[in-house]
Amino acid sequence: MSLQTRPKPVVDNWNRPFWEACVEGRLLLQRCVETGRCFFPPAPVSPYTGRPDWEWITASGKGELWSFVVFHQSYFPGMKDELPYPVAMVKLDEGPYLLTNLDGMKAEDAKVGMRLSVRFPGGPDGFALPQFGPEE
Repeated sequence: MSLQTRPKPVVDNWNRPFWEACVEGRLLLQRCVETGRCFFPPAPVSPYTGRPDWEWITASGKGELWSFVVFHQSYFPGMKDELPYPVAMVKLDEGPYLLTNLDGMKAEDAKVGMRLSVRFPGGPDGFALPQFGPEE
């Protein structure tokens, strides 16, 4: 497996702080000031109020495996050598769901409901892609 060959994320004004924090080993989320609820992906307004009243917070990086599938077909040329690989939906303790990959475990070891924690093992061209593995 080589994280260097994975597709690069598309960076914009709203998600740039998220990707910069990942390089520093931190998982950032936006939190609605009015409701106190976190949301992802990054956006210019809160999905709860429709207003631009939000703040960045450092998330715990912990959550549970909500669902996963195992890809057996190559959808991304840079990930062909990783087939088959699991794609996971993690429900973060702060509330939002994050689509990601599992790190340090095989698909057969994944169990819906298991506790996971974030890791930043690397990525393409200076990116650090958040991955999740068994909670330590």
